[in-house]
Amino acid sequence: MANLPPPHSGGPSSGAPSAPTPAAEDENIPTAEQLVLDLCNPELREKTLSLLSKHRDKFQQDIGPLLWHSFGTMAALLLAQSNRVCNALALLQCVASHPDTRMPFIKAGIPVYLYPFLNTTYKTRQYEFLRLTSLGVIGALVKVDDQDVIAYLLSTEIIPLCLRTMELGSDISKTVATFIVQKMILDDSGLKYICTTCERFFALSNVLAQMLEALVEQPSPRLLKHIIRCYLRLTDNPSACHALRTHLPSVLRDGTFNYFLEKDPPTRLWLHQMLHNIAMANSGGGGPHTGPSRVMGM
Repeated sequence: MANLPPPHSGGPSSGAPSAPTPAAEDENIPTAEQLVLDLCNPELREKTLSLLSKHRDKFQQDIGPLLWHSFGTMAALLLAQSNRVCNALALLQCVASHPDTRMPFIKAGIPVYLYPFLNTTYKTRQYEFLRLTSLGVIGALVKVDDQDVIAYLLSTEIIPLCLRTMELGSDISKTVATFIVQKMILDDSGLKYICTTCERFFALSNVLAQMLEALVEQPSPRLLKHIIRCYLRLTDNPSACHALRTHLPSVLRDGTFNYFLEKDPPTRLWLHQMLHNIAMANSGGGGPHTGPSRVMGM
């Protein structure tokens, strides 16, 4: 890690001291090693969490392994409370995103500590911050296509928790949760998980349809992009594709979102491919709409 530059020696020669400039603030930040040590000191923990969270990009790829391998640090993060929690979660995201610590992070079962924040139905600002920051940790895990990561997350039932956020969260939380689901079902095991039973398929398709309905009044091109990609991936499963012949929202067929799709050619192509796949689906192939207990064929 490069050494931080020495503190600036200049300053005003007279008058009241002025507030430090952003550059001066950066120069006074302790090293990453010192900050990680300070996390284990209860008297310094809150300030240190704030500093590390605010400046974690400054330390780039070094901070994840440093947090993971330092004695007592992960325990200190898991013990963080109240306003410290979001800062602690931001640092957990550093560990989750680093290739050297991603799998140890998963094998230690750290993600399940975040699930209560995703399971809450409260919509206040504080809970929304916790929800969004927790999703950021899971998003960091799925961002890199790794079958072991997907298998672990499927075993913890992360998809139902994401569906809850897609129903209740803010626009940005819905977007991150939908991105996570998208990455999950792009893996074959994730698509199989969703399409094995009609209950799971309809749980996802109903939430996607609800979000689309809301987008008519409050458009979000980023969220629309992830929704359409999810629908396209569902058409890769014959039974799900057949079910979408009758369960695809009309707003995806009637040009409601053409204005936004004209500015996003890749998403427009996804929509056209999805509609083509559905049109070509074999009408005699069966599907989950034939009965609530039917197991969808793979």
